[in-house]
Amino acid sequence: MSHLSIAAASEAEPPSGLAGWAVDLMDTLGGPGAALVVGADNLFPPIPSELVLPLAGFSASNGVFSFGAALFWTTLGSVLGAIVVYAVGAIVGRERTRALVVRIPLIQARDFDRSEKWFAQHGSKAVLLGRMIPLFRSFISLPAGIERMGPVKFVLLTTVGSLIWNTVFVTAGYQLGQNWHLVEGYAGILQKVVVVSVSLAVVVFVISRMRTPKNA
Repeated sequence: MSHLSIAAASEAEPPSGLAGWAVDLMDTLGGPGAALVVGADNLFPPIPSELVLPLAGFSASNGVFSFGAALFWTTLGSVLGAIVVYAVGAIVGRERTRALVVRIPLIQARDFDRSEKWFAQHGSKAVLLGRMIPLFRSFISLPAGIERMGPVKFVLLTTVGSLIWNTVFVTAGYQLGQNWHLVEGYAGILQKVVVVSVSLAVVVFVISRMRTPKNA
């Protein structure tokens, strides 16, 4: 068998492992299954949305649900998962929340601390853009809850940020079909673009404030 034939056969193989579980859940439950899988990214950060979102697009391309339904259910899952995390921060408080976070496998205290610091510095922007940065996507809801950000404002920002992020990866998975796994390779590039954009925005803001006279 030629290398080309082997590659074609490999691409035709159904996803396995975590990806296989996600696809099976979406095949069984439809849209709610997609919401459940994406929501788990908030509750258990080691599950990467860069993997499960293209799978939702892949499932849509296979007719499990429509493309519009894929965007609706994945965004709903993102928002509901974020609300749960927000509620934990609001109810449990900072110290006990931080103690719980460090017990999550593959998660370190500094992940929580960085999210908390970012929220303190950027507030609303942190919630909106944090949906597009790994780990921050899950943890940014905790300081928002701890600091009691207005729930309506939190849900609105989370919905907008999640919809933007989800649209990119669901669309890519939908277009690539069996090659959905190629999307993950470009996720890091997109995340870096977001981080650099935020950093530049902060620099521009600081410079503009420094140039503005205090009595202006």
